[in-house]
Amino acid sequence: MRHGHVDYFDPDLTDPRMVDLTDEGRRQATAARDALKHAHFDIAVYSGLPRTKQTAEIVLSGFEAAPDLIAHEGLEEVKSGWIRAKSRDELAARLAYGFDNAEAKDASFLPDGETFADAEKRITAAFEDLVLKRDWKTALIVAHEGVNRIALGWACGGGLATISAFEQDLACINLLDVDVTPTENGDGLQIERMSIKALNVTAYDFVKNELSRTSIEHLFGVDFGGLRPARPTSEI
Repeated sequence: MRHGHVDYFDPDLTDPRMVDLTDEGRRQATAARDALKHAHFDIAVYSGLPRTKQTAEIVLSGFEAAPDLIAHEGLEEVKSGWIRAKSRDELAARLAYGFDNAEAKDASFLPDGETFADAEKRITAAFEDLVLKRDWKTALIVAHEGVNRIALGWACGGGLATISAFEQDLACINLLDVDVTPTENGDGLQIERMSIKALNVTAYDFVKNELSRTSIEHLFGVDFGGLRPARPTSEI
């Protein structure tokens, strides 16, 4: 899952990493809880940040016997760099292109941010750790847009070249089916194949009737009137 709606522009917010779910975000997570009420989770994992923990807690509140939450810092969001923007609209427009050309050498999420190549190594290592070193059949993992995009690119075999195509609406649900087999020498497990069985499912709006905007537009309270605006040309 991706975490629910947050407000990065709350005047009382001093550290964006510590942002909490809004009332809207809690409603989105509650809808996911109701959609997943017949599921069973052996483990539940979040990124260590409040917005993913709060989303996971709401989803798990629908279960009589929910597993304890496990924090995994390897699933923290891709670390962004810095830009100078003249308006909220311009900042949102720049972020709308944040995942383009992620496969290019030294490409990063905004200038001076974590490179996508480094983020991919970190995030796939975290998933491999969860899949190969822990005993479970079904897991709930609540993370972030960039984390989920990279995981989906890894699962489909396309890698970073594909991640700009994987929209991740707020509080969306993805379902990955992972087959593991013993290694050749029998001393561990290996991932044999992965299948994406569900993608970007939003329980609060299954048919995306009210989700014509991208999640960036939603978070910033803007409407580009299309999938993305014209690429910003002002100086960074």
